[in-house]
Amino acid sequence: MEAGADLPVLVWRFDPPALMISSGSLGGGIGTRHWIVNATVPMRYDRDDPDVHLTEVATGLGLGTAPGVGLLTGLDVNRMVDASDGGVSVTATVGLGLPCWAAAPEVEAPGPTPPVRPRPPVGTVNIVAWVPVRLSPGALVNAVATVTEAKAQAIWRAGIEATGTCTDAVCVACPADGTAEPYGGPRSVWGARLARASYGAVLDGARAWLAEPSAWSKGSAA
Repeated sequence: MEAGADLPVLVWRFDPPALMISSGSLGGGIGTRHWIVNATVPMRYDRDDPDVHLTEVATGLGLGTAPGVGLLTGLDVNRMVDASDGGVSVTATVGLGLPCWAAAPEVEAPGPTPPVRPRPPVGTVNIVAWVPVRLSPGALVNAVATVTEAKAQAIWRAGIEATGTCTDAVCVACPADGTAEPYGGPRSVWGARLARASYGAVLDGARAWLAEPSAWSKGSAA
């Protein structure tokens, strides 16, 4: 429950715990994690402690005190899109109401009375990926770059001149044990599969969002 609305959440549980790399508000960085949460929040969300909020959400879901990864989005996560390739699986929640270029001119600070603009549709792309073999620390970092490149390729293919949104997040998970694969780039064995699955999920999600953007918020998130 948030701001009087009953909002959906996606949960992944790992037993045994998995090795993950994430840019999420909670559990970011590289480490062993027991769960992942991708939670819908209202578009008027204004908490400045998302890590604390996600910990509260995880506690409410009975995930205990074990470390995990938490992501937030104004998107209705019931609209998730799945894709897989050669054992790699990807789930993306794709909202593109605020697309942007990664490299953009510096924005000047607004004046004392900035113009009032209508609130745009929801905009965040969260990607959760599973690779079924252990990745080395360097390969995990490379895997995040691979997912991000594939995301940008998919957004461009969908006809949007942008590389993503300014609030996108990624989490890549893999087994914590086993011989570590050294590479995660788009021409490595597992990186190529990760790229194709990420591209497919984001492209399908982007096309669906473009077809009906107003339907992608949930409850008071509109």
